[in-house]
Amino acid sequence: MTEPLAVPIPEAARLSGCGRSTLYSEISKGNLKVRKVGRRTIVAMDDLRNWLASKVGEAT
Repeated sequence: MTEPLAVPIPEAARLSGCGRSTLYSEISKGNLKVRKVGRRTIVAMDDLRNWLASKVGEAT
């Protein structure tokens, strides 16, 4: 099975291990980019990976 290019926010939360409220907070701060496709808000997998990688540096 191939990996999706983008996922909705609840799926991004599940994949990242973070809560939805954390993702919404990061989105509102401009730290995580989202896109609107019709009525859906999605997170590109590349953006999710980059955001997670930036958080790894903050934890240390």
